[in-house]
Amino acid sequence: MTGGFGVRLLHAMEEHGPLCVGIDPHVSLLQAWNLDDTPRGLREFSLRVVDALSGRVAALKPQSAFFERHGSAGIAVLEEVLGAARARGTITILDVKRGDIGSTMAGYADAYLRPGAPLEADSITLSPYLGPGSLDPAVALAVGHGKGVFALTLTSNPEGTAVQHASTMAGPSVAGQIVEWAAEHNAAFDPVGPVGLVVGATVGDAPRRLGIDLAAARGILLAPGLGAQGAGPEDVRRVFGAAAPYVLGSVSRGILAAGPGNLGKSAANNATWLRFATDGSESGPR
Repeated sequence: MTGGFGVRLLHAMEEHGPLCVGIDPHVSLLQAWNLDDTPRGLREFSLRVVDALSGRVAALKPQSAFFERHGSAGIAVLEEVLGAARARGTITILDVKRGDIGSTMAGYADAYLRPGAPLEADSITLSPYLGPGSLDPAVALAVGHGKGVFALTLTSNPEGTAVQHASTMAGPSVAGQIVEWAAEHNAAFDPVGPVGLVVGATVGDAPRRLGIDLAAARGILLAPGLGAQGAGPEDVRRVFGAAAPYVLGSVSRGILAAGPGNLGKSAANNATWLRFATDGSESGPR
């Protein structure tokens, strides 16, 4: 099967560079932009990012937590931000890290992936630690509507290793089991499917040590940990290897800290080095 969310995102990466910019309105960033830590300041900050970067980056990734902390008014801003990006044709990855079972998981999927939903996004992040199969209702809804999901797999926080690197009764590590689950859902799609993985650019040789073939997942790899968190081009190649051409680098503070007048330039610089970092493989999308 061709087309779908994975291919749409892949085309955006090829056109604009493999960069996803997070919309993370930390209090310190609001202050640096001379904005108040209020729903009004949140709205101005977020819509400035959308206005400056829509059509210039592969994707935008609003972090739901920074909107939720303002209650219903913050959620209303998030709704407006997602709608503004959609109107400009820029792909959104809503960072909500939801994970549940049965009808509850289906309810989360309906909230974010159903066309016409108030908080409709192109894709969302999911937590698979109730078992990857618990996320299947979200995957089914995503596939049915040309949307996507990103499952947390090898994250950049050091605490994650206790769970993600652990062996399972089935043989592979927990992270390896998530990769296999993604590969099953993506198998019918060419060249990539709707199920992506979150793999931190700071995880070092973990994929190799755990015997994980990231390229076999046949999905986009959302890579936090770049820029302000320390990872550079050499880390991208070392962590992802042959899967590097599928990497969508996620940068937030490293771009947002440049200020509202320099977002475009900062994003362009990051997209340039990320393209250099991910073009080294002989295989994969170009």
